[in-house]
Amino acid sequence: MTNTSAAPKTSKVLVVGTTADYIQWIRNACPGRALFLTAPDIRQKATEPVPDPCEELVCSLSDIPGILADLGAHVTAHNQVITGIACFDCESMETAAHVAHCMNLEYPSASAVTNCRNKLVSKQLWQMHKIDCPRVWPVHSLADATRCLSKSADGLVLKPAFGSGSELVFQCRTRSDAATAYQALAAGLEKRRKNPLFGEENCLILAEELVSGPEYSCDFILGKGGLTLVRLTRKIKPAGLPFGTVAGYEIPATLPPHTSISRFNDQLLLAAHALGIHTGICMVDFIFKNSRPYFIEMTPRPGGDCLPQLLMVSGSLDILKLTLDVAQNRPWSLDNIQFSPHMGIRIHARKAGVLKAIHSHNLEAEPRVRQMHFIREPGHVIAMPPDDYNSWLLGHVIIRTDGWNFPETRSMLLVKRLEIEIL
Repeated sequence: MTNTSAAPKTSKVLVVGTTADYIQWIRNACPGRALFLTAPDIRQKATEPVPDPCEELVCSLSDIPGILADLGAHVTAHNQVITGIACFDCESMETAAHVAHCMNLEYPSASAVTNCRNKLVSKQLWQMHKIDCPRVWPVHSLADATRCLSKSADGLVLKPAFGSGSELVFQCRTRSDAATAYQALAAGLEKRRKNPLFGEENCLILAEELVSGPEYSCDFILGKGGLTLVRLTRKIKPAGLPFGTVAGYEIPATLPPHTSISRFNDQLLLAAHALGIHTGICMVDFIFKNSRPYFIEMTPRPGGDCLPQLLMVSGSLDILKLTLDVAQNRPWSLDNIQFSPHMGIRIHARKAGVLKAIHSHNLEAEPRVRQMHFIREPGHVIAMPPDDYNSWLLGHVIIRTDGWNFPETRSMLLVKRLEIEIL
């Protein structure tokens, strides 16, 4: 047996609980840099190549003592040392926080993660610190929901206190709306009790003041040098889709007139500190109303959906690699990053059924189409919201929009050339 005790250890970023497509992306972009802590069901369902044994540890993400024991044995066997920790999925951030604490690695604390994931707590903390955000009230019954209607002149949003994206999010302007939404939420949360995003202990329903205005998301980095804005995108949310559904993103986005980027960055910093976040890369969703940003959600990870691909295509920025660099305190710079005008349009099925085919020939010769990415194969079973918010997403198209008037409308019309057969 070869004695490796004198050999230098290989430095690794521990990537906690991410999906198989991100694992393959990181392996290609940053070969040898990551050790993946992967849930068994993710590895079992994956169609991507299986990483080498030295690159991945497959284990339950809920058993922290087991993870630490397995991790210790793994790094010893492969002569590795963990020098940073990263996470891309909301449901795995708490595990990442606990592991980071036990290994003395830099990462937001478990309490900060809870503050971010609990939409009631996050907004209460922001309100305590006089940071603009929608008012919120806990809802324990239909009577609570209808009473909250009188507190918000423009209406309410009923949503889970925990969760992500537009799943089980409903707009309510009348008592009838509130009754329908409350019943759908109660039934939906009951079905999702085993989902780590909607666990049994996280079934609180939230009434949130409806704030109207253009909606944005951005990524930023917190560190010893302060706050650095990574990207700013406007969300595309057309009528005709379930409330809250994001149809795509526009980059670069411009904030409303007379908005100071410096003041906006100061508000981001205050909002992050109020939640207990002081380091790492973060994502935030916000709405502009009366020339002021109202924060909706903040979390210590970069934005997902089609955003990583959009950033690569429009600005050659690999946000996954950047996340690893930040986690390991490696030097990074955004000085040469400039985003050219693009839109990333998400492809949603228009009805339930079985996917037969996606015909893209009408887009293949279009010079403005920079990327088409389909995540479903023929035979995929499609269910629609509110029963399922995942299976109806079929992929995305990224379109170059420089020189276009009405780029959102033209991009949406272009994507409609896809022929999607559903039986």
